[in-house]
Amino acid sequence: MITGKIGVVLLNMGGPEKPEDIRPFLFNIFSDREIIRLGPPFLQKPLAWYIARKRAPKSLATYARIGGGSPITRITRAQQQALEHTLSDAGDFIVVTAMRYWRPSTADALKAVREARVERLVALSLYPHYSCATSGSSLNELRRCLLDQPLAGPLIEIDSWPDHPAYIDCLAEKIGRGLERFENQPVQLVYSAHSLPVSFVEEGDPYVEHLMRTITAVERVTGKQGKLCYQSRSGPVAWLTPSTPDLIRDLAGNGCANILMVPISFVSDHVETLVEINMQYRELAAELGIRLETTESFNDHPAFIEALKTIVLESLT
Repeated sequence: MITGKIGVVLLNMGGPEKPEDIRPFLFNIFSDREIIRLGPPFLQKPLAWYIARKRAPKSLATYARIGGGSPITRITRAQQQALEHTLSDAGDFIVVTAMRYWRPSTADALKAVREARVERLVALSLYPHYSCATSGSSLNELRRCLLDQPLAGPLIEIDSWPDHPAYIDCLAEKIGRGLERFENQPVQLVYSAHSLPVSFVEEGDPYVEHLMRTITAVERVTGKQGKLCYQSRSGPVAWLTPSTPDLIRDLAGNGCANILMVPISFVSDHVETLVEINMQYRELAAELGIRLETTESFNDHPAFIEALKTIVLESLT
């Protein structure tokens, strides 16, 4: 048993829950100078306001395809509750959520753990692969908030877990189930990750290295080779390649008939899995004569929650 009151804060991006949330959510993203620099610092927020206003109509149309908002807050809350429940047999735990660009905020999360009088705090990134644009930004925000709202005990940071055995086992299981849908037909495995500006990687961001660590580890288990591509890029800068649509077109040109797509950098359903992969990319593949299926997201599946529990407990010993 772990002694003392332990807090666990799940770090995630967040998402708009209803149409009127979309524009302020976009503003919060583009206001984050750590992931995108919009001119000199004093222009960051005015330009973020302008970009959010311009992009909101397109985002509204995208989210309308899944009911007007993202399920990520609901899913993360379910992960939070399930993790707190399963940790209860290992000690006295409270689990909270900190959304980087939406609610509940990092400040809200710290208020909850302070009121619970935790003795240690574990910050667990829900991004398996570290990037300054995801785990890095979330952890920096947590550290800033701790300066204003200090806790008595230490902070333990888990900023990535790309080849943790429990995570790899969950991923391999999802891939196995996905492959079963094709029976004995030949299938091309495709790992689709959220894209990142090339400049981030050139400056030392380990994101691509972490993705490859995951793929190498899971392919040892499945024995099935796959191809890596990148989705969800936007803006005029150079992004990681190949893009997911480009890879689908290339595979079609080479006679591929079946694709099992693995949304490798996502642990819960969001607009990237529900709209981009399950709608847009599936429609593109169908137009090219390809059957495209996708592995299920982890969401609050018990095996994934057990994996998170293992990761947390290992950080405390």
